[in-house]
Amino acid sequence: MALFFFTYSGSTDAELPMAAIHEAFWGATPFVLCIVGIWFLIAWFSHSSMIQRATGAKPLERKAHKRVYNLVENLCMSQGMKMPKVYVIEDGSLNAFASGLSQKTYAVTLSRGIIEKLDDNELEAVIAHELTHIINRDVRLLIVSIIFVGIFSFVTELAFRSVLYGGGRGSKKKEGGAILLVLGLGILGLILASLFRFSLSRKREYLADAGAAEMTRKPLALANALRKISEDPG
Repeated sequence: MALFFFTYSGSTDAELPMAAIHEAFWGATPFVLCIVGIWFLIAWFSHSSMIQRATGAKPLERKAHKRVYNLVENLCMSQGMKMPKVYVIEDGSLNAFASGLSQKTYAVTLSRGIIEKLDDNELEAVIAHELTHIINRDVRLLIVSIIFVGIFSFVTELAFRSVLYGGGRGSKKKEGGAILLVLGLGILGLILASLFRFSLSRKREYLADAGAAEMTRKPLALANALRKISEDPG
């Protein structure tokens, strides 16, 4: 994308003048912000349906999966929360995740493997873990953090191409130094944003574990479930 922005038709020289670089940089900014805004809206309103299509998840029918449905329903009743949608993925691996940004889109998705390979207490603990993610609105935080990391990535690439194409003979050292500074700050911002996202994700997982243990009053069941999940070859 950034390569397209720096295709400057006003110059035929191999090395673009610094003025053209600045013009291309600021000219691209509104377009980039518009694209980011559109992608944010798509992720905000459609991420649940996108995930379901990508994973092949199907709605879990109560009649066919009374055991799972009752576990989810009882946990939601104990927390006074509206029951989210429940989906199942026809896959033998041990997997579960929460999705959704509002009451209408909240969902818990379980793989066939995790339903069949965990006992009731262990499966209840896993479901409670995912419900805690919904209660804490962790999906919303994750999407926002990913978008910010993407913005930093783009700014860093933009600055890098400014250095790449702006290092010509006609450029001034001060201008080159300023761009190098912007590039350094962009890389630093990208690193910090990525570290923030990873630390946020890990912290929210710990909070979800604690919430599940408190919700079910069965911390050993959660520990056993996590052990089985970590040992699962799938």
